[in-house]
Order: sequence, then C-alpha cells, then structure tokens
Amino acid sequence: MALTNMEAITMKQYVVDAFTDQIFGGNPAAVCVMERWIPDGLMLNITRENNLSETAFAVKEGDAYHLRWFTPGGEIDLCGHATLATAYVITQFIEPAIPVVHFTTLSGPLMVQKKGGLLVMDFPAFALHRVDVTESMVAAMGVKPVAAYLGRDLLCVFESENDVRNMSVNEDKVKELDGLILHVTAPGAEFDCVSRSFAPKVKIAEDPVCGSGHCHIIPYWAKRLGKSSLTAYQASQRGGTLYCEHKGERVMLSGKAVLYSTADINIA
Repeated sequence: MALTNMEAITMKQYVVDAFTDQIFGGNPAAVCVMERWIPDGLMLNITRENNLSETAFAVKEGDAYHLRWFTPGGEIDLCGHATLATAYVITQFIEPAIPVVHFTTLSGPLMVQKKGGLLVMDFPAFALHRVDVTESMVAAMGVKPVAAYLGRDLLCVFESENDVRNMSVNEDKVKELDGLILHVTAPGAEFDCVSRSFAPKVKIAEDPVCGSGHCHIIPYWAKRLGKSSLTAYQASQRGGTLYCEHKGERVMLSGKAVLYSTADINIA
C-alpha cells in the first residue's frame, strides 16, 4: 500500500559511501528503507533535494526487498553502488543477522551476500555489440577510442590509462551519443582495468563509481584478458575499487561501504 499525497511522512535516510572503506571516497548514495511506498513524484523530489547521483528506496515485501533507484533525471533500471549501499544499510541497521539480502527490481531478482569484509552483488551482464567509432564520439571525448560497444550504455575502449584519467568530456555532445551512460575504459597499471562513467542524460556529470557500468566493462575485459576474476578501478576524483567475477550472463561485483550520515526526513 502506498501513501497518498496528503499524508505526513517521517522516515530515516542514510547516506553511504559505496565501493570504499573510507568516507569521502567511492560513490555516495542515499538510502531510504520504508514501511510502505510513497508517491513516485515525492521520491524524485527527495532525490533531487539530495543531489546525489542516486537515491535508493526499498520496501520489504515477503522475504525480499523491492528496490528502486532514482537519479535527479528520473528512475533507472539498474544501479550498482546504490544497491551496495542499500544492502549495507539493511545488514548493518535493519536486519543485521541476515547473511544474504534478496531484492526485486526492474532488472529482475538481485542478491547481495556478506562475505568477509565485502558485500558481493550478483548482477546481470549486459550483452555488448560492437559499433563503429564515430566522429561524434571523438568530439564528445576529445580522444579517439580504439573500439566502441553498445549495451544499455556506450562503452569506449582506449589503450592508454592516461587517456581515461585525463579525459574531459563535452557533456552536450555526450548527450548526443547512443546509450544511457558513457563509459571509458583502458588497461590499468595497478588494476586489470580503469574506467570512468559520464551520465549527463540523467543529470549526472560523472558517476564516481558505477556498478551497472561494470556490467558492461567486466564482460569486455574478461573476454579480452581471458580471465574471469578481475580487479577494477574507477578513476574518478573520489575513486573506487571493485572486485569482480565474470560468470557468463552474470557479473559478481564486490566492494566495501561505509556510513557517512543519517537523517530524518519530515514532510508535512
């Protein structure tokens, strides 16, 4: 049952830094675990007020949590770091005894398992289709990729880690490219791969650490490197490390999380 627009709302919100063990690192997500649903427009307004790349909303339904993700631009079908953050909140503050959190989402059933000091997410892998490298891509990124692939998002591959780390994109031109999010990736010196993720289409200039992006990135590098276990680094200003395993149509993404803040949301 959902609340109506006329009812007062009081709920707790957590802000969690995901894919890191230190605050001010990784990717921050706001998390609201609610007793029942609030209107979609209100969830979007809360997300915009937070002004983070994602705010996650969850309601327990049976043995699983129904999980939804909102960006300032609207609801999306998959978000890794906000899933990790939600699992962290549930296992730390809501149901600390459970070893596995089950979610129902727009991307189907997802599972997050506590394993040592990590939270391990079981996510779908995106099928990648090679596409031509275009002048529009070069104009958007300022550097020509050696290859490009399209899933839900656009994945552009470079041979130089410096090209990825030093990239400054033209957001307006990125909006003209295919795919929801633009991911750029290259082999890393200390990691199997490095990447960055740009999402101006959903009002996110750069996603600090993109879990769903690695559902594109890891299938590519697993095939290219001939290995199923990879360590990936998102080379944003905040930075974040993902421990990944490619399992055919699924990708296991593991990381740590840390609580930054809690707050009470009160809407009359």
